[in-house]
Amino acid sequence: MESLIGVKLGCLFALLALTLVCGLSPICSKWFKIDAATGHHRRVLSLLGCTSAGVFLGAGFMHMTAEALEGIESEIQKFMGQNRTRSKGNSSNDAGSAFVEYPYGELIISLGFFLVFLLESLAQQCCPGAAGQSTVKEEEWGGNPVFDFHSHESLRSPKQSPFRAFVFLLSLSFHSVFEGLAVGLQPTIAATIQLCLAVLAHKGLVVFGVALRLTKIGTGSRWAISSILSLAFMSPLGLALGLTIAAGDSEGWKGLAQAILEGLAAGTFLYVTFLEILPHELSSCEAPLAKWGCVAAGFTFMAFIAVWA
Repeated sequence: MESLIGVKLGCLFALLALTLVCGLSPICSKWFKIDAATGHHRRVLSLLGCTSAGVFLGAGFMHMTAEALEGIESEIQKFMGQNRTRSKGNSSNDAGSAFVEYPYGELIISLGFFLVFLLESLAQQCCPGAAGQSTVKEEEWGGNPVFDFHSHESLRSPKQSPFRAFVFLLSLSFHSVFEGLAVGLQPTIAATIQLCLAVLAHKGLVVFGVALRLTKIGTGSRWAISSILSLAFMSPLGLALGLTIAAGDSEGWKGLAQAILEGLAAGTFLYVTFLEILPHELSSCEAPLAKWGCVAAGFTFMAFIAVWA
């Protein structure tokens, strides 16, 4: 038991150290400042941004969404199993099976998506400009608005949404807590090490992409470092929580609440990925095949890690 706790403490410090190194490297290095980059250097940074967009896409689908769907389905099955044992005399099997077959996981993820959509719409309604503007440029031509999806001028001075950046970091923080919680709840040393290595592999790349994203949109160094520091402590916090409740009883409502929160976080993560990150990275028609390859490479890497995660 003591050796298992020691391994989990080692995983805690490993998660913290790797997140800090991968997160602070792009922020502290001038090489990643895209505003001062020109020519080949700027193109490399653009392709790195596309790779990070693919990583976010893979993290959203292959990790956050998949884990949320699995967790919600598992908790619903437990809930229905407990109800069957309590009411064995009732003949409501058809209604019960219909209750289980309903896509609750997809519904909760969609609710997370629409929740952020609603909050951003309210922010735009109450405080115009507070939620930022799209990177798509609107021009007047002959009295009719024309949307130029490949304008290079819009790329040079895009107005990024601070609200979306906050939501993105918040959803990723939720997911990081649940990842650490899963590591902390592992019953054996082998399972703990295996899951921790998988989390380290994809978390390092995701946090590097987040830091690259913060640098690319011109976030102040102080705010960017604070964001990475807060994100770095999320997985160790979850692992510490897992250590504290590993020996306790696991009430059904706790597992269901965790699954619902992770589903909402997955929905918010997908919202920001599709409406903010991917449109910004693909808004220029320069080297479209190279950008596609970078997005696909980032997604493939996350899909590969999902074999062990």
